[in-house]
Amino acid sequence: MAAAEGVSLNHIARESTDVKRLSKFYQEMFGFEEVETPDFGELKIIWLRLPSSSLLIHLIQHSNGELAPSSSIPVKDPSHIRLGHHLCFSISNLHSFHNTLKDKGIETFETTNGNIKRVFFYDPDGNELEVFASIEDSS
Repeated sequence: MAAAEGVSLNHIARESTDVKRLSKFYQEMFGFEEVETPDFGELKIIWLRLPSSSLLIHLIQHSNGELAPSSSIPVKDPSHIRLGHHLCFSISNLHSFHNTLKDKGIETFETTNGNIKRVFFYDPDGNELEVFASIEDSS
């Protein structure tokens, strides 16, 4: 039996050089909604919630506007996304979503494994992202 009880994933934190810009990206691309955020003093933080779940993303901006050394460094080629360091969203409209990324000038890398199609790309701060869908669902 696990030591922790009633466990569920609460949030994922992402560092940003511009939390408003990154918030807009996650709202426009995935439908996240801004929710009430506690006052963290001088630290700028925006909390976003995915309406279809209880998952939150905490966007954190450092006072100097620079990402901490441990942050992702943007790589221009999404085929080099580190497999252990990305967020993945299941979506039902992979084809049209992929076209939206292209229309916005976002570099992507697409792959198919069995009946799963995956598209890898970066958010505006270089955080690694993946979207995937079953081939039957990838309209």
